[in-house]
Amino acid sequence: MTPTPPSTPRFRDELRTSARLAAPLIAGHVSSGLIGFVDAVIAGHHGTATLAAVSIGTALFWLPLLVPMGTLIALPASVSQLDGAGRRGEIGPLFRQAMWLALVLGMVMFAFLSAIPLALESMGIAPEIRPGATAFVHGIRWGVPALALYLCMRYLCDGLHHTVPTMVIGFGGLVLLVPLGYALAFGVDGLLPELGAGGLGIASGLVMWAQLLAMAAYLLRTRRFHDLQLFGHLEPPRRAPIGDLLRTGLPIGLTWLMEGGLFVATALVIGRLGEVPSAAHQIAINVSSLCFMVPMALAEATTVRVGHAVGRGDRDGLRRAAFAGYALVVMTQLATGSTLFLANDAIAGLYTNDAAVAALAATLLLMAATFQFPDGIQVLSIGALRGLKDTRVPMLIAALAYWGIGMPLGAVLGLGVGALTPALGPKGMWIGLIAGLTVAAILLSTRFVRLSGRIPVGQNVVMTDGG
Repeated sequence: MTPTPPSTPRFRDELRTSARLAAPLIAGHVSSGLIGFVDAVIAGHHGTATLAAVSIGTALFWLPLLVPMGTLIALPASVSQLDGAGRRGEIGPLFRQAMWLALVLGMVMFAFLSAIPLALESMGIAPEIRPGATAFVHGIRWGVPALALYLCMRYLCDGLHHTVPTMVIGFGGLVLLVPLGYALAFGVDGLLPELGAGGLGIASGLVMWAQLLAMAAYLLRTRRFHDLQLFGHLEPPRRAPIGDLLRTGLPIGLTWLMEGGLFVATALVIGRLGEVPSAAHQIAINVSSLCFMVPMALAEATTVRVGHAVGRGDRDGLRRAAFAGYALVVMTQLATGSTLFLANDAIAGLYTNDAAVAALAATLLLMAATFQFPDGIQVLSIGALRGLKDTRVPMLIAALAYWGIGMPLGAVLGLGVGALTPALGPKGMWIGLIAGLTVAAILLSTRFVRLSGRIPVGQNVVMTDGG
């Protein structure tokens, strides 16, 4: 991790600016995380089979969606650099090209989700779960094009230091999902049939369209972005700007996919060890995932602040922005890590009454407390590098750390190797996760320190991938 710079008035100002920018993003990410929670609660009340179907369907939906989501997150870095360089007139045309890219990515994902249920049998999914999982995926797929376009609009706002719409529309979608999901899952006498898991998928898709319409209406009406003429022209797709977005964004999407895949693979390996280890791991990873929303939002805010400083040629400013991000993430991770360390038994008890599951989950939550620091530093480093539009080498670092170190070490420690290495079960897998994320944190933060020293001073800059 990079050392913290001395506390100066300018650094304190940067801390406040980054915190204000990140706070609505944190709320927005939490609302997104709670959508899955709402789906699970409604499904659980509908029945065990529905809950199982929604769990499988959600995994089938979100894991591949990380690629287009990560690809589109190249937009805030580009927008913030143009804004910092005083080239606001170029933001509108770039946004419209990003909308074309989002539309294509949304349609590709729609086709993929239409076909993926055909693979459920080969994945080994139980026959009684397949119909519900298929119905959920086929229902939610209709919202994917809307989600891609919404993310494009949201990332534009984020890149221009305006993150409140992300929070407001995120929680608005959550409020809408509760009655809509319940009505479509359970049915309404004389009005709606009982659709179970499929109804929850349809409800989630409708919420995505509602969020898109709300964000589009906001962008059309607000005076904040009136000078950008975001919808003032309709240009055909152009290869150069779309290619630039893909070169920067696609490695981000693949990095997100590798990290998400690491946790999915870990869950599958632990699933081989039995119901108790699997349930305990699910508790610990669910808690960790909620905690992760905070550093993830801080990383997005750091991307914007670093990108803006790069655009105006302010090397000291971009380093100050990154250091502020590191300082904030250390503080937040210290808070979450301490909470997990001190309240691990109580948190585990909230999830289950099974003594064996609770005991193992409490142990894993102690490891999750350690997990917070490298996880926060590595995602913040990725965000800072994204502000420099450096994404390809971080993708390779992630591949090495996650799949070259974390997963193999976890599998060896978790499952054991004959008589040579005793099997540590889930604890071994978590040691592997911690090791992989620690390596990623060290390599990525070191790369940022090195690359940030190359930024030209005193001239407006819009960088390409790799600097």
